[in-house]
Amino acid sequence: MKNYTAENIRNIAMVGHAGAGKTSVAESMLYLTKATDRFGKVNDGNTVCDFDPEEIKRKASIFTAVAPIEYKDTKINLIDTPGLFDFEGGIYEGMRAAETALIIVSGKDGVCVGTEKAYKIADKEGLTKMFFVNALCDEGSRFYDVFDALKDTFGAGVCPLVVPYVADGKAEIYINLLENKAYEFTTGEARETAMPDLGGRLADLKAAMNEAVAEASEELMNKFFDGEEFTQEEIISGIKTGVKDGSIHPVFCGDALNIYGIGQLLKGIVWLAPSPAEKASESAKDDAGNDIEVEIKEDGPTAAIVFKTVADPFVGKLSYFKVISGKITPDSQLINTRTGATERVAKVMIIKGKKQEEAKYIGAGDIGCVAKLQGTVTGDTLCNASKKVVLKGVTYPASPFTMAISPANKGEEDKVAQGLARIAEEDPTISFYTNTETKQMVISGLGEQHLDVVVSKLKTKFGTSVLLSKPKVAYRETIRKKVQVQGRHKKQSGGHGQFGDVWIEFEPCNCDGLEFAERVVGGSVPKGFFPAVEKGLLESIQKGPLAGYPVVGLRATLYDGSYHPVDSSEMSFKMAASIAYKNGMPMANPTLLEPIGTLRATVPDSNMGDVMGEVNKRRGRVLGMNPGEDDMQIVEAEVPMAEMYDFNTFIRQITQGRGSFTFEFERYEDAPANVAQKVIEESKAE
Repeated sequence: MKNYTAENIRNIAMVGHAGAGKTSVAESMLYLTKATDRFGKVNDGNTVCDFDPEEIKRKASIFTAVAPIEYKDTKINLIDTPGLFDFEGGIYEGMRAAETALIIVSGKDGVCVGTEKAYKIADKEGLTKMFFVNALCDEGSRFYDVFDALKDTFGAGVCPLVVPYVADGKAEIYINLLENKAYEFTTGEARETAMPDLGGRLADLKAAMNEAVAEASEELMNKFFDGEEFTQEEIISGIKTGVKDGSIHPVFCGDALNIYGIGQLLKGIVWLAPSPAEKASESAKDDAGNDIEVEIKEDGPTAAIVFKTVADPFVGKLSYFKVISGKITPDSQLINTRTGATERVAKVMIIKGKKQEEAKYIGAGDIGCVAKLQGTVTGDTLCNASKKVVLKGVTYPASPFTMAISPANKGEEDKVAQGLARIAEEDPTISFYTNTETKQMVISGLGEQHLDVVVSKLKTKFGTSVLLSKPKVAYRETIRKKVQVQGRHKKQSGGHGQFGDVWIEFEPCNCDGLEFAERVVGGSVPKGFFPAVEKGLLESIQKGPLAGYPVVGLRATLYDGSYHPVDSSEMSFKMAASIAYKNGMPMANPTLLEPIGTLRATVPDSNMGDVMGEVNKRRGRVLGMNPGEDDMQIVEAEVPMAEMYDFNTFIRQITQGRGSFTFEFERYEDAPANVAQKVIEESKAE
């Protein structure tokens, strides 16, 4: 594939609800432009963009894929993103590399949660938004209902440009409202045909188009309200201006599996979607942290953003990048501004699904990939050493679903950890760590399917089987009563014996662990043994008297004791302190503490009652409600961490995926008696 200047490139993120047909639309574009010689289908597992074994097995996109096509002297980089919420991170990756979001909408299902989320993310990222209503040959498709829903949901800027004529349940004729021409499809090729009779609907559609055009400028708005007709030139100019500034969202339609309407969509992308050059510049920070603008031009100093990483145990690491300024060539030496290290580029490649093709260079505005950059990860900036800049990275959603993960075979802990590290490098929405208290490796992701894919990849790519389980809760123990107790350690054997004798006062206090003090008088315990007493207590508090959890909030004051001039030693006093701890703690009214976290759940107004009821069921306390963005409400509450295990599943089901939440540890509180009893019994059973 030849190199294109930024003016002749279009970067298109294909987004939308799961099952709307994003991959099929990409496949039909690839086939129609002869970028592929066969038309792949998701169900057959042979599409260009769904090439990972997990995607083929699940018949759904899981990862972001890039596939370029050439059309009318323009290079269009198609960026196919996942629609399933568990793989939402891919949407953010795709949009970071794009100027336009092409939102695919099912002609049967219409505007879904995934449609709304894609629009919101694109709006937040400042992308141009275009719609394609797909699958109009499916029985039960209803374009005009879907179009009305688009207008109701996203406003008057939704502008019909291509609409179908449906006869006998079939949509084989498509009307281009700008050209005022009709095209019939029997194959992927369009043939002009007589204009069908849409009745009053055609006038309504043109009125909707004029309403959207009026949004493009104050002058056009005034003309619209004065009831004057727009000229053809004003309509074309208004649409082009409105799409570029975000006030107009054009609507195309067709059927990807039959390749109907795809040619019209391609024309629309070339005509309306902004090129990187039209974006002109990107915000960044210079080496000193000052805000600057990086111009999108090929003769500028090189600056590129890595928006995706593929970690393959056989091929090695592939870094997908978008060049903002300058060009990346083989043998380029670039600075990673996060690490400060120099990365040497061996060769640069153009990606088409799973295939890579060597290129002479990747210029400003274009997308490519490079292999084996050792220290570079997603979100890093690669730039010229002479002008260091930091471009905006990739924003990812929080990962609220947590499980414990363990190897199915003993002794493979390191192998699992290494595999997870590679997977997390590829997918930053995966995180993991080892909880030193519970002795569990804990993994977090976006949902059950997300972690299920991780389990599958560990087996197929890294050759290790793992088990997922409910993570243990890190409880604490403390006391509520002051006690004074003796600890006496005496052991006689051949030679020197062992003797240590302490009196310790245990009482509750506000501290994270142990607060040690002494008020020994008369030298009953020599000062040299004080550290041994403290050390014995510090080791002892790692296991509480109730369920073996660490003890917090404990003040221990050494106030008396005795020693032997020959047999006393540091070890003796350390043992004596441990005995005092074991004797005293059960008498000091010990109690179990459970971790409490702060919940911030962002949900539609209609779901507030459900969420507050669920918080109460989970022994939580609602603290208040605050208005959020886009008619959402934020419910704030405090909930025991033990009750939050499956809250992610609940909130996704109750809000149909619209809701989200954050949950952070706040403090420890006394566990209710019934909860404490259950935890103690489980601990004893283990």
